[in-house]
Amino acid sequence: MMSISDEQNPRNLKSYLFFSQKRELWQQTESDSSMLGDATSVSPATKEPCSTYPEVPGITYKNFKLSSTGLTPEQRTAALSQLQNYQSGQKTHFLGYQVNQSFNYSEDLKQYLNYHINNVGDPFQSGNFTVNSKFMERAVLDYYASLWNARWPHDPNDPESYWGYVLTMGCSEGNLYGLWNGRDYLAGKFLLNDPMVEEEARKASLSGEPRSVPRRLIYQQTPILEENPNAHIPIAFYSEDTHYSIIKAMRVMAIQNFYEIGTEKYPDENPLAPGQPWPKEVPSQGGHDGPGSIDIELLCKLVEFFAAKGYPILVCFNYGTTFKGAYDDVEAAGKALLPILGKYGLDKRKVYYDPEDPTKYDIRSGYWFHVDGALGAAYMPFIEMAYNMGKISQRGPNFDFRLPFVHSIAMSGHKWIGAPLPCGIYMTKTKYQLRPPDDPEYIGSQDTTFAGSRNGFSAMVLWDYLAKNSYEAQVNKVLYTENIANYAYSQLKVLEEELGEDLWIARTPLSLTIRFKHASDDIVFKYSLSGETLYVNGQKREYSHIFIMAHVTTALIDELIQDLSQPGAFLRQEEEQPELETDIYVTHKPKKLIHVPHTGRGFK
Repeated sequence: MMSISDEQNPRNLKSYLFFSQKRELWQQTESDSSMLGDATSVSPATKEPCSTYPEVPGITYKNFKLSSTGLTPEQRTAALSQLQNYQSGQKTHFLGYQVNQSFNYSEDLKQYLNYHINNVGDPFQSGNFTVNSKFMERAVLDYYASLWNARWPHDPNDPESYWGYVLTMGCSEGNLYGLWNGRDYLAGKFLLNDPMVEEEARKASLSGEPRSVPRRLIYQQTPILEENPNAHIPIAFYSEDTHYSIIKAMRVMAIQNFYEIGTEKYPDENPLAPGQPWPKEVPSQGGHDGPGSIDIELLCKLVEFFAAKGYPILVCFNYGTTFKGAYDDVEAAGKALLPILGKYGLDKRKVYYDPEDPTKYDIRSGYWFHVDGALGAAYMPFIEMAYNMGKISQRGPNFDFRLPFVHSIAMSGHKWIGAPLPCGIYMTKTKYQLRPPDDPEYIGSQDTTFAGSRNGFSAMVLWDYLAKNSYEAQVNKVLYTENIANYAYSQLKVLEEELGEDLWIARTPLSLTIRFKHASDDIVFKYSLSGETLYVNGQKREYSHIFIMAHVTTALIDELIQDLSQPGAFLRQEEEQPELETDIYVTHKPKKLIHVPHTGRGFK
């Protein structure tokens, strides 16, 4: 109830009357919910959705169909019960993707599902949206900066210190952001404060209306150099085992790869095979049936061709590929490429701010090396620790900021760590940041991230995991998964011998994935198996693969082997099959081919 003094205040009285009217309207709306459905302008279904949507075993779609009146408590209970049974069953047999299903965050974090926690803006600026978890995000970022051998903590006045943020999406967002940063860095982009903002606002306010003073930035491009018109046209390189999100990100940002430029401008100058068509991606070692890491010798030949013509170089390395689990040797590749880049002046170069003032310039490298470490960047540091402790016989190649030529790294949080929602980390160095694309005054923090509004719950999940798991605990986890991977591989080889059939079983060293002949549809569904198609010696082969994550047990592997041992467990594949077109060309102009692979990249 309002007090007499409140009623005497016109502003309070107006507020009271407004909310009283609103409350009456809400009550009327609730009582007339059935009439609302008739009175509201909505479109009817053109056909029964159940007749067009894919059937999901164990799910009755009509139980989940929503209407204007909502569902009764009984209907919601029935639907949620079916949901629980479905998700529980699929989680129990989950084997096909690099997602850890073993975690428990509900004990500490479930209450925060009733909060909107938003880490909008830069993680190192608290901002005006105070219901955030940026203080936890900074702790997580410091943890990985240390693990990845970066200089920490972040210091905006120290160009060698790290900068990064917790992703709202998975590693795909980190890859996109890294490639965006790399593209603009190599293209000679600058973001400068607009000096005319204050004066424009002052003049506009003379009309009698107050005008805000927006913080506006000018997105400026360095001038084209007459002596080298290619100096700010980045050329991208990535292997044939690269995840499809990299190709998708490059299409979104119009980053050209060596295949496009080579086909258009130098059609007969393929350095790997003069006179032959350009390869669409950098070949991997051993071809389609090899371990899946990038072929450094061929990468160097391709890079040198374009470096000699003045193009800046953007390389995306893989550290744990989606299908084969391969690790590019980033250290060896970087050491092989640096002399080539130095030879053509791409190790350091001047990038000019102002075409009319030669004293205003920045010193930048003419190359950008990004590491897609979706799975490996979280997993392999603990393999290295286990190796240094003498608990495992091999380790992976270096990939992190101990290598001075690495510009950026991205990682998924829902893969090795495990999380109830996609998340991840992007990290670079402060000196490689361009200025933020916007500096909105109302959030009180520079918008330096890709997403704008960011899910603050992800930072809390990652923090909770790291708070509960010491280095020692994580070393034990990687040793456990390595042992389970070895067990799964050996059991598949035993099955192959028992069946007297080549099951095409393969495992890249230290990877957590094992591939084999494509299983039947029932087995694919039960274990959520991913499938891919490879050509080996001209033969088309359809594969399934499993990923050994922390939730996988020997019992689950035994159950899979038992199912694979039954008649009809493997799809019948013809020995000779016509090679099908697996590329999508989004233009018919022969000099503007854009290659978008959709096999071997996790689409299935």
